[in-house]
Amino acid sequence: MSSNWRISSLNGALLAAYFIPIWTIIAFSIMVSPIHGLYERPSVSIALYTSDYLQLGKIATVRLAWLLALARITVVAFFAAFLALVSFPSMRKSGGADEALAVALCLGSVLSFASMLMAAKVGEIEALRMHAAELLMLLGTAIVMLVEQPAKPVARQAPAAEPSAAKPSVPAGELSLQQP
Repeated sequence: MSSNWRISSLNGALLAAYFIPIWTIIAFSIMVSPIHGLYERPSVSIALYTSDYLQLGKIATVRLAWLLALARITVVAFFAAFLALVSFPSMRKSGGADEALAVALCLGSVLSFASMLMAAKVGEIEALRMHAAELLMLLGTAIVMLVEQPAKPVARQAPAAEPSAAKPSVPAGELSLQQP
C-alpha cells in the first residue's frame, strides 16, 4: 500500500464504504414507499416520534419521509464526492478532500444524533443502538480529522544545473533564508 494515505482519508474511505450503500438503500426504500419505508428499522424512531409527539397527518408524514430520504442522499453524495476526490494522489496528500468528508460527517452526525434522541424518547432500543453506533463511527472520524496534523507541502527540487565557476557552493544545511 502506498505511504501517502492520511489516517483521516483512510478512515473516511472506510466510512464511505459503509454509509454509501446502506443509506442509499434506506433512502430509496423511503422514496419508493414513504410510509412503509419510514416505519422500517433504520427510520422507525423518527416515524414513532412524529406520530406520538407531533401528530402529523398523512401528507405531512410523507413529506417528512421524503425530507429524511433527501438528507440521507445528501450525506451519501458528500461521501461519494469525498471518494472521488481522495482517488487523486495530489488531493489525498494535501488533504483537499477533507471538506467533503467534513460536511458528510457533520450532516450524518446531526441526523444520527437526532434519530438516537428520538429512539430514546419512544423506547426503541434496537434503533437506539444502531443510531448510537453510527454516531460513534462518524464522531470517531471527526476526532481523527481534528487531531491529525495538516499535510506538509512537498518541496519540489529544481532540476540540477551545472554550477557556475563564479558562485561558491554552500552546503544545503548552511543556507539561510534571511537576507543580510
